Order: sequence, then structure tokens, then C-alpha cells
Amino acid sequence: MTNLILNENAANLPQELIDLLQRCIDQTLKMEEFPFVGEVSLSITDNEGIRNINREQRQIDKETDVLSFPMLTVEDGTLIVEDEDINDDCVFLGDIVISLPKAQSQANEFGHSLERELGFLTVHSMLHLLGYDHENSPDEELEMFQKQEAVLHSLGLVR
Repeated sequence: MTNLILNENAANLPQELIDLLQRCIDQTLKMEEFPFVGEVSLSITDNEGIRNINREQRQIDKETDVLSFPMLTVEDGTLIVEDEDINDDCVFLGDIVISLPKAQSQANEFGHSLERELGFLTVHSMLHLLGYDHENSPDEELEMFQKQEAVLHSLGLVR
């Protein structure tokens, strides 16, 4: 099971949603055969909060649905875990920040549940933390999106 660090807003989510996000993270790591216990920081914010983070960290002054801040490096498509990254067989993978209002808006727009949208955003972000980046190439985008759907399908989070 992944160690999940929740900010105050995430900790205030209903326990069922926290459990769902935990399952999404765990299933992503399982399907990617990540050999360590992962640790992930999850923050829930509003549209203005994620806009501020996006502006400060990425110099993009607009709201978005999710941001990922990986801690590990990737070389030639391979996630690199150094000895100093491992603490008691646990590896801190990075931070996930989700805008709850944006997730709700997108769930409504796409005609599916908030649970499915939050699951999608969490799995998408986890794949970024594991070194995938859909902006690198069309092939990597296809691979990442296929992996997302496989994880979501395995959890019953279908459209």
C-alpha cells in the first residue's frame, strides 16, 4: 500500500473518495510493477489555488485540472531510482495537485461521475510521477493513455 500524504483539503474529502484515490495510486504502481512502497503527496485545491501553483511553478497563468511534480528523474524513458531515493524500502514519487471544482466541472461535461474523473486525474498524474509524459511524442501519449484506461478499467472506473 502506498503512503499517501494528504493536505488539509484532501484530508477533508469523504473517506470513500480518499479510499478511491488510494486504490488508484496503488493499482497504478501495481500495474507498472513498481518494486518499492511509493509515497505520494496529494493536495486538493480550488481553481484559483491551482492557477497560482501553475503560474508559480510552470509560468502558465491559467487554471488546470491536475498538476504533477515528479521527484525522480527519467533517462531514455526509464525511471531512475537511486539509493538516496529509498528510505526504508519507500520511495517518495512526488506531488499531485487536483482542482476539485475543475474535476467536478469536467465530470459534468463528460457525463460521468466525480469518482471517475478524480480517478482519471489521479492515475494520469501517477503515470507522470512514474516518468510518462504525453507531451513527448504521439507514441508516448498513446502508451500513457492506454495505461490510464487499463488501470481505470481494472478498478471499474469506466465512462
